[in-house]
Amino acid sequence: MTDPARVDTAGFHAGELAVQRRAGVSRDAARLSAMVAPARLGAGAARFLAERTFAAITARDTDGTLWLSPLTGPPGFLHVDSPASLTARTSPAEGDPLHDLPADQPVGLIAVEFALRRRLRVNGTLADSGDDGLRVDVHQAFGNCPQYIQARRLRGTPAALRSAAPVRRGTSLAPDDVDLIRRSDTFLVGTTHPTRGNDASHRGGAPGFVRVEGGGLWWPDYSGNNMFTTLGNIHADPDAALLFCDFTTGHTLHLSGRAEVEWTRPGAPGDDDHTGRRVHFTPRHVVAGRLLPLRADSVVPAPDNPRLTAPPQATAP
Repeated sequence: MTDPARVDTAGFHAGELAVQRRAGVSRDAARLSAMVAPARLGAGAARFLAERTFAAITARDTDGTLWLSPLTGPPGFLHVDSPASLTARTSPAEGDPLHDLPADQPVGLIAVEFALRRRLRVNGTLADSGDDGLRVDVHQAFGNCPQYIQARRLRGTPAALRSAAPVRRGTSLAPDDVDLIRRSDTFLVGTTHPTRGNDASHRGGAPGFVRVEGGGLWWPDYSGNNMFTTLGNIHADPDAALLFCDFTTGHTLHLSGRAEVEWTRPGAPGDDDHTGRRVHFTPRHVVAGRLLPLRADSVVPAPDNPRLTAPPQATAP
């Protein structure tokens, strides 16, 4: 586990710089270096966070396994106590792999407003964790563009209607897991860095943009802001965690495992956005259940979703 005292947020780290150079965007990325510098939560970020009902957190469980878990609550459950401190008046649900997550560790948090296609990332140290919620000492905070966010209006599910479905734990994907992945137009990815700590990020595309093959999965990397926080972290440390949510049923799929960036020929089969990059992920731990108390009845695809360039189910899992 990374020592929170070693977290350093000055400029891009070596993994991010390596991916930027390989992608040929070092000059463009340099213009954004201030976004990864130490940051404080201003009034605009405080208002955005206060209105959210959905977030997710990247952290390690008591065994040191990296996971990414949803955090949900009514508007106001995310509260900026000060420019350098954020409180989540909730914690991962019972059955979630991060239920009872330990404090004094790096965490990455992302808050998403799907209906407006907005998102904000907050990285720092989990200073406190208990029944009354989580408190994060903030080191980084930055927004991302609306690309590839499918528009959904989330609503809470009354407690009386939430089923107590059992949580399944394993080490490999079951047929239901494969089906959820192949139907998904959205997932979240958690990554880590030896000195920068953890991060949580969003990925979206047309249903089927995540391919399942040979017991693992992969997705093409789409054009973004050229910072390459996620791919840079993977370059430095392959530990990664994924979270898939079925927003119509509340089913969730948590995956923890190893990720690798593969450079391909731009426009190769499956390279939907012609970037020449894809990420392969091999799950080592699987937790599946119905742990999302939010629902959305409809979805409006993001207008910038690339068209799928190869059948997403060409190879059996």
